[in-house]
Amino acid sequence: MKKQMNNRGLKVKIKKSSVFLILILLLAGLLRFWHLGEVPPSPDWDEAALGYNAYSILQTGKDEYGARWPLILRSFDDYKPALYVYLVIPAIKIFGLNTFAVRLPAALMGILAVLLTYFLIKELFSNSQFAIRNALITSFLLAISPWHLQFSRVAFETAVGMTINVLIALLFLKSLKKPYLLPLVAFWAGLNIYVYQAEKIFTPLLVLGLVIIWRRALLKLPRRWLVIAFIVGLVTVAPFIRLALTTPEVFMRAKGTSFASDQTPFLSRTAQKLIRDQENRDYLGLVLDNRRITYVLTFLSGYLSHFNFNWLFLTGDDTRHHAPGIGLLYLVELPFLLLGIYQLVFGQYGLRTKYFVAAWLLLAPLPAAFSSGVPHAVRALRFLPLIHFLTALGFWSFWNWLRQKKLATQAALILAITTLFVFNFGYYLNQYFIQLNRFTSVAWQYGYQEAVVEVAKIQDKYDQVIVSNQPHLDQSYMFFLYYLEYDPVRYQQEGGTVSGGFAEERNSFGKFKFRPIVWEQEEKSDKILYVGRPDDFPGDKPVVKTFYFLEGEPAIKLVEGK
Repeated sequence: MKKQMNNRGLKVKIKKSSVFLILILLLAGLLRFWHLGEVPPSPDWDEAALGYNAYSILQTGKDEYGARWPLILRSFDDYKPALYVYLVIPAIKIFGLNTFAVRLPAALMGILAVLLTYFLIKELFSNSQFAIRNALITSFLLAISPWHLQFSRVAFETAVGMTINVLIALLFLKSLKKPYLLPLVAFWAGLNIYVYQAEKIFTPLLVLGLVIIWRRALLKLPRRWLVIAFIVGLVTVAPFIRLALTTPEVFMRAKGTSFASDQTPFLSRTAQKLIRDQENRDYLGLVLDNRRITYVLTFLSGYLSHFNFNWLFLTGDDTRHHAPGIGLLYLVELPFLLLGIYQLVFGQYGLRTKYFVAAWLLLAPLPAAFSSGVPHAVRALRFLPLIHFLTALGFWSFWNWLRQKKLATQAALILAITTLFVFNFGYYLNQYFIQLNRFTSVAWQYGYQEAVVEVAKIQDKYDQVIVSNQPHLDQSYMFFLYYLEYDPVRYQQEGGTVSGGFAEERNSFGKFKFRPIVWEQEEKSDKILYVGRPDDFPGDKPVVKTFYFLEGEPAIKLVEGK
């Protein structure tokens, strides 16, 4: 009888947790789909490129440069992994070439990350009641996370890579009991390097960490599953290995964003110090002031910058990486995060669990630490979801402490924390869904859609349309391809394969030409329409139409060449 009552109680708890999980997933979906195509206000050049290349592959089997079913996109000479493009293709097939469709895979993968996080935390703590509670809180925090929402509402590949990392860890833990899952671990780990540049570093190290921490359990598994997993992983990464050996451009983006990409200014101070050390016969300085030490110190500085609480909770970094006036995490989370770190270190949890959480969080900043512009929210997104797990751990520790206090104390603290949380969450919702468009439209290259639609209406009046490709109209050719839904077959026939790139090479298709506008040198003809920045044209020049940033400043002007 007692056993039956216990079983009945366990079923009730499981049913309650399922209801809570469904509610969390509904909240995650609402926050990720609400005005998905309108907030942020415009796709940036990378989103437009992902969308048009998916459209091109859907129509022709080739990307904008004519590469057939590419694994790496040359896009802007960026050579980014192409998997996200293939995720976009079904969305474009269903919804057409638009911003909602381009962002849809990131949103769906963001919701999936919330679900997988729940099961990962449960598995990590052996499905105990403690595990379920922590899993629910962790999933809830990820569902409303400003950091995660920022990148699961835009076509940034990093959110997809993060979700797959959670899946890899979950499948690995389950494979310790069900060895037939090991090949799936190897498959997803290999596939993840085709998603985002940072995964080429983080994912292999994550798998290595999992193998080291659970090596004894792995060695007890049937050997055939280990061999099959190795073969599956090798087959999955084989195309990338071939590309790496035959196409040096695969690593162009990594080299371009490295802190040592331009060594002359990077090492100039070191060179000056060495000269001064030689003049002063400072032998210790001669040892310390060399380029190797400079590289190490720069790497360490970049790595440690990602543990800066000011960056995490208050400022963020690039305008496109966070909502205005708020950091990457809620400030109300900070005390619970600190308490969670303490609990992880000193609490009665299994050593392997502690090693796993510590390894994940210590590995998370590595891809960003090698690059310039640190700290970097996109490349360090791998902190999630385990940084939220630590916060959940801290919350439950606080709750257990609070339950021992007097009722009045409990009520006062619960009211205070709830008020702070509601204010923090409400402030974020306002900053993201209301203020973000108004204050960051410049960073999101707003104005292209309105301008291109207007140009499409009046283009028959002109023999040529000259479009500026200078900041803030960088990579303007891609926005015209994207919003015009320009026929990929025609574009490839017109020489699209030699276009674009960060080098701002001249590019043209149809009657459109994309290059800097120098008004004094331009041909003056009423058969030429110029599309440029306000500063590209004389102040007294009659304007066909002006388009404005949401901040109110002029963004793009259409001017006839007469």
